[in-house]
Amino acid sequence: MDRSLIIGLGEILWDLLPEGRQLGGAPANVAFHAQQLGADAIVVSAVGKDTLGNEIIENLDRNHLSYHLSKTAEPTGTVEVKLRNGVPEYMIRENVAWDYIQYTPELKRLTDRAAAVCFGSLAQRSPVSRKTIQKVLLHMPKNSIKLFDINIRKYYYTKETISLSLMASNVLKINQEELSLLSALFHLPSRELEKLRSIAQNFGIKLIALTKGEKGSVLYTDSEISYLEAAPVQLADTIGAGDSFSATLLMGLINKKALRQIHRQATQVSAFVCSHSGATPQLPKELIY
Repeated sequence: MDRSLIIGLGEILWDLLPEGRQLGGAPANVAFHAQQLGADAIVVSAVGKDTLGNEIIENLDRNHLSYHLSKTAEPTGTVEVKLRNGVPEYMIRENVAWDYIQYTPELKRLTDRAAAVCFGSLAQRSPVSRKTIQKVLLHMPKNSIKLFDINIRKYYYTKETISLSLMASNVLKINQEELSLLSALFHLPSRELEKLRSIAQNFGIKLIALTKGEKGSVLYTDSEISYLEAAPVQLADTIGAGDSFSATLLMGLINKKALRQIHRQATQVSAFVCSHSGATPQLPKELIY
């Protein structure tokens, strides 16, 4: 197992923002930030045999970010993003390339040496990509990190998919709205800490990261809990903030940093992303440690 290889597995697409088009997709954003933080990161997804797909590849090459991309007959994914007070609303196109991510011998080789994988629920809306993602999770090395950034979007999830993903992962990244959804799906206790404890115990999750926007965040394990307030920031938008938090969390765990140190850095990195437009701004050197 390569201790630095992080796989961002799932959707890659163009975010159609008011100010223009930007590369997006939560797993791709995680890979981008993980690379900035020192990982040998790779994006695993699919693009169409079209101009937008070629431009995604050109963008990844320009940013020196490695990729394993299936090429499909379906069009490259796009998402129209509207901002309301800096908070994004998404209109996600269906039946696009990332719904058809293929499991290949090369992907199996990448999986065999990966230190971590980050995946979500959105790319599992289609049977093809869902099967590929679940197969990768099944074949990850024994001591690897499998981070489920639940990333609920509209109606693109089922209880079964979320349950299988929780059982296959050992780290969970979730926000308050998603915690409420899990509470309804799995009849969790009423108090926040008890909800986290119940998820960890029922699904074998070793660490849960709960982000709460301006209310801060919590890192929960069965032996330690870290609470931090949100860092003060001049908000541009919140696109990609959670993805940068996930990337920082993964790097901290791989490098065996103390939980509080991981939490502090993840908070600082995500605050910086919130202060800039789009999901993948360049991080300043003082945040990379």
